[in-house]
Amino acid sequence: MSAIQIEVQGQDSIAATEELLSIPGLSGSWESPNALEREGTLVTIATIIGIVGGTMAIAEQIRKWYQEYKRGTSGKKIEKVLIVGRNGRRLLLENATPEQIKQVLED
Repeated sequence: MSAIQIEVQGQDSIAATEELLSIPGLSGSWESPNALEREGTLVTIATIIGIVGGTMAIAEQIRKWYQEYKRGTSGKKIEKVLIVGRNGRRLLLENATPEQIKQVLED
């Protein structure tokens, strides 16, 4: 079984990715390969190796995390987040619903 990957783009992607991985029920790691810097924008990739608990609750937490960072509520901001599921399905979080996120996490 392959892992789920979440690509986070933006100047505060490191802080955002660390907070993403602190969501209860998610376990994984992240990296920021220099080769993935795009147009001067920092990119991090989180690899989710485990989800414990309800997938819908995790999906809602991911959506909430994304919205807070997209708006820059905490003074930190990201530009784009892409989830790549185990089966290769890709989902941009821009207009994604918790149900769509849940589907990618489960596939």
